[in-house]
Amino acid sequence: MNLPLISVVIPCKDEALNLPQLIDEIEAALEGRSFEIVVVDDGSTDDTPGTVAREASARPFAVRHVRHATSCGQSLALRSGALAARGEIIATIDGDGQNDPQFIPVLVDALIEGGETVGIAAGQRLKRKDTVLKQYASRFANWLRGSVLKDRTRDTGCGLKAVRADIFRRLPFFDGTHRYLPALVIQEGFDVVHRDVVDRQRRHGASHYGILDRGARGALDLAGVWWLGRRRRRMPKIVEVSEG
Repeated sequence: MNLPLISVVIPCKDEALNLPQLIDEIEAALEGRSFEIVVVDDGSTDDTPGTVAREASARPFAVRHVRHATSCGQSLALRSGALAARGEIIATIDGDGQNDPQFIPVLVDALIEGGETVGIAAGQRLKRKDTVLKQYASRFANWLRGSVLKDRTRDTGCGLKAVRADIFRRLPFFDGTHRYLPALVIQEGFDVVHRDVVDRQRRHGASHYGILDRGARGALDLAGVWWLGRRRRRMPKIVEVSEG
């Protein structure tokens, strides 16, 4: 198998204590592969800049620091990482340590093995470690989204995904894009494949994402993505015709 360069994009805000071990685990998981790490620092107020600088100087692979002057949210952090990425495949993982990096190669291989028709390999969490309230809220949101968008994905909130870089960059971006990546990739005319992943407890710090504060925004996002799907015409199969 011809293994392409992988850009591991880590959106994070105030995760300086979690990053060193996470980078250790990514290095172990991707041993023998060509990869870079792009840490997107979403307006952190802790020592994230210093932590990334130390990690970059100590690693045999590229650890890059992309910084937002102020916090713009996870979706725009992923967008900044996708635009900065040099790899053919973008693997996303949350910066809090709850996603296990051992599943990055699993998702990358699923994407490659799926062929050119597959645009994204999405992780589906088992044994969730969130609070019971957050789990119920997530299950309802996933059920509603799946019912409306038919994206064949039971858990779009999982931070572990592998996406072809050229497809990732052409997707529409808004505050909430990261919850709709499978549906948006399908709207581009590509398929989605899934792999089960195991969730872990956060090591340090607290979650920056609430439950009730995103309900209204989520409803608007869902309506917007549904509208985009309704307005899209059939994706053409493009063939360049050479002049003989």
